[in-house]
Amino acid sequence: MRAWTASLAVLVLGAAVLWRATDGLEALTTEGARRLAVARAAPVVPPRIVQAMDGGREPLPAAEGRATLVEFIYTTCPTICQAAGAGMAALRDRLVAAGLAGRVRMFSVSFDPETDDPPRLADYGDRHGADGRIWTAARPDAADLPGMLDGFGITVIPGPAGGYEHNAAILVIGPDGRLRAIADIDDIDAALAAARRVLRRRAAGASRRPGWFSPTALRSAGRWRPIR
Repeated sequence: MRAWTASLAVLVLGAAVLWRATDGLEALTTEGARRLAVARAAPVVPPRIVQAMDGGREPLPAAEGRATLVEFIYTTCPTICQAAGAGMAALRDRLVAAGLAGRVRMFSVSFDPETDDPPRLADYGDRHGADGRIWTAARPDAADLPGMLDGFGITVIPGPAGGYEHNAAILVIGPDGRLRAIADIDDIDAALAAARRVLRRRAAGASRRPGWFSPTALRSAGRWRPIR
């Protein structure tokens, strides 16, 4: 009897720990927990300057009241990044068809900025149909990369032959600079729906901090740096 009671106590304690660790069983994986946290808290994305595939620099998240859709890649990836590129191309086409092209900026951001210089980024863009108008490939300053990966919940693990293991998703940032949703790279409907939601939120009167993405604000924050 005592052994049964002790076993029951252990099971109850284990269930309580699991319930707390998984937000009431809503998040049974790290990725699930990340998406749940974003849906609940909508964390602010600190503004960064990235170098686009044409060599120019621009803010991420995007300026001018646009939604921002982001994926993380490295251009020499032979598998998941190629699928992600195809997904972003399909999403871009859906945004154009929906009349939202001018209200959304799309980024494929490399987490290997030392290797992925503008010519490599441009080659990646050419292979996937990113012409820079709506969707561009870009790289952050190397000093900004750890903070970006941590803020977006991106895990990158060096793999064999110079490759990387990493999680992949489409991250949806509202015009208010908050990370509002995360969609699977092949779930174009979910990404499009999330983009529509954040734009409706903007139209309904959600405001962004004045000057949040202006060059002056970025300089004062120490984020306006040339990328070499």
